[in-house]
Amino acid sequence: MLRRKFVSLVAGAVVGGPSLGRAQQSQKQRRIAFVHSGIAVDKLTEATGPLWVRAFHAELRRLGYAEGTNLVVERYSADGSSARFAPVAAEVVARKPDAIIANHNPLVKAFLEATTTIPIVGITTDPIATGLIASLARPGGNLTGVSVIAGPGILSKRLQILREAVPKAHKVAYLQSSGLEAEAAGLALEGKMLAEVNEAQLRDAFTEMADRKVDALLISDGGSFLAQSPLIVELAAKHRLAAIYPYRDYAEHGGLVAYAPELGELAKRMASDVAEILKGAKPGEIPYYQPTKFELVINLKTANALGLVVPPTLLALADAVIE
Repeated sequence: MLRRKFVSLVAGAVVGGPSLGRAQQSQKQRRIAFVHSGIAVDKLTEATGPLWVRAFHAELRRLGYAEGTNLVVERYSADGSSARFAPVAAEVVARKPDAIIANHNPLVKAFLEATTTIPIVGITTDPIATGLIASLARPGGNLTGVSVIAGPGILSKRLQILREAVPKAHKVAYLQSSGLEAEAAGLALEGKMLAEVNEAQLRDAFTEMADRKVDALLISDGGSFLAQSPLIVELAAKHRLAAIYPYRDYAEHGGLVAYAPELGELAKRMASDVAEILKGAKPGEIPYYQPTKFELVINLKTANALGLVVPPTLLALADAVIE
């Protein structure tokens, strides 16, 4: 059964505070569906979610839409199983929310196949290369959102950083759930595809890569991988694989290095898109946003554990160093 959590709240008057004007413009109770490919529903709240989830809810509240006043949020998770994407999309669409927030390109595609009318705000990798939209400036249809990558060149940049951090690495693998990203970047890597991003598949994948004598690893930007970030970092350490990650969370969990978009920036943009849609804007006329801020995070503790000496030139470029 699909995991789902409803938060049903009664709209109330908002009294006082700097957001009074915005809240008064939005007293009608609205309903949105927040759907994630891997994160559990109880981690999709402002109180318990990861940074970008908390930032999304906080910005939406600042813009005048808050749970407890004029907003109902229905939360769903596919628990990392692509087999659940179509069923969860069908269930969400049947409830006819005012807007749908969804991550991960295949999950967003399932929603596009389920509805052509309900507005969708996606957080995805490259939406053009994966066929979700034809234009960033005018997405068209019922989809807009944010991309976690600034074009396919981001993979080349991560590979460059990884080779600087691990100059002796000759066999580099790319852990992903689709081959489109590496193909779009024109990179020749030891690809490792996962049909499902779950514990069993990840453990098997890392064992196989170790058996193949892989020296270093790139991790996909996919949200289903981020939901498994503690396990991925644990397995990389167990198999002594130097890895570069697409989000800061991984480095904070003990990953070697991350070259990452600032997810707080993207979350705020998503909230702005939702607010505009709830006010009547058409999603297809809202530009699909690409990140403008990236940060390099290096975990020296992990480098020492792997016996690596990070070049001073690379350390000098780091936005954050974890010791």
